[in-house]
Amino acid sequence: MTFSVVVLAAGKGTRMKSNLPKVLHPIADKPMVQHIIDTVNTLGADNIHLIYGHGGEQLESALSHNHLNWCLQAEQLGTGHAVQQAAPHIKDNEDVLILVGDAPLIKAQTLQQLIDTKKQSDLALLTVELDDPTGMGRIIRDGEHVKAIVEHKDATEAQRQIKEINTGMMIMGGADLKRWLSALKSDNAQGEFYLTDVIEMAAKEGKSIKASHPSSSVEVEGINNRKQLAMIERAYQLENAENLLMEGLYILDPQRFDLRGQISFGVDCRIDVNVIIKGNVVLGNNVTIGPNCILIDCQIGDDSVIEANSIVEQAQLHNGCSVGPYARLRPGAVMHDKSKVGNFVEMKKTTLGKGSKANHLTYLGDTQVGEGANIGAGTITCNYDGVNKSQTIIGDGAFIGSNSALVAPVTIGKMATVGAGSTVSSNVDDHELAVARSKQRNIQGWQRPTKK
Repeated sequence: MTFSVVVLAAGKGTRMKSNLPKVLHPIADKPMVQHIIDTVNTLGADNIHLIYGHGGEQLESALSHNHLNWCLQAEQLGTGHAVQQAAPHIKDNEDVLILVGDAPLIKAQTLQQLIDTKKQSDLALLTVELDDPTGMGRIIRDGEHVKAIVEHKDATEAQRQIKEINTGMMIMGGADLKRWLSALKSDNAQGEFYLTDVIEMAAKEGKSIKASHPSSSVEVEGINNRKQLAMIERAYQLENAENLLMEGLYILDPQRFDLRGQISFGVDCRIDVNVIIKGNVVLGNNVTIGPNCILIDCQIGDDSVIEANSIVEQAQLHNGCSVGPYARLRPGAVMHDKSKVGNFVEMKKTTLGKGSKANHLTYLGDTQVGEGANIGAGTITCNYDGVNKSQTIIGDGAFIGSNSALVAPVTIGKMATVGAGSTVSSNVDDHELAVARSKQRNIQGWQRPTKK
């Protein structure tokens, strides 16, 4: 049987104390509800109905790349009322999987198990046992059969001792769901239409109701405040780190690692503490990443080393490269084999040739550097005139003296030398020495300024 999904995402999330709708708060740089949508997409759902309310424009902007049916819940009158907004789009002959938008760690395997449980019953719900179920709806059973769900505020003292709770996730037939939704009433402590009431309705009709369980309670933990958001983030990251460790990536401290995208790697790669991975990062063999580095959409070749506190973004490193510490490779940076950038060096749209070095305090923008060149400390390429960007070309074996400024567009020839402290605005031919600085004058009797 085909199935559709209803995702409840209309809550404002007042306890988040934010102008951002709750379900847009990120886990690993991705909105929590997007995690759920991505998981559902792996199951092959026919439709995804997103129930939204607060911050509709923000939601539509953030989730516009998804194929969703948007269902507005203008007033938040409970979970049953939320699902009622999707009822006109639900087919009688399909199953409907109902999910909450603030439990981003739910696994596809768990949802598939819930779907399979529905095949053996009329209705299946996801439940979990908690040591402290305070505030959660309790599962009322008659032996093996689920008979009802009682919200905490409506539960008796005896019912509050029950540790099996409702996760808010369930699946049932479309025709049954629509019939039960139309019969919901709001005569409860909250004055709301509870989706959980359909369980009691199903039981009274003699429907078979089975429960399925996640492999871990963290899968179904909802997020209602910043503390819970941080806890779920760490749980997500720890699981990522542990999985990568088992796949052979050496992460020195799994508690201090953040994967906010995808990473692939060869053998004997090592990642130190507080490293953040964003986008798609590819590591070759024997790559070492030092502490406090950020890697974004980049490729790092074999035997390369990224020293501490460096940022590598949309850059490509060939084999045996060395970066940092405190280096920044911006988009378009390319380092060929055994090239090196050292501390406080920044590269943007720049290619550093094989074996070339820029060891200290240098900016290379819109620059092509040949093989075996040496860029002295304090060198900058002046690539921007206030309106246009221009290119600097530095030939093979060139030596650029410390504290030089190369004013683009300019070409420094092969084996050419630029004297330290020069400002070069004209081309330098192969093997030439360029010295562009004023003659030194020593003035005697000069009066140093005094504080007024």
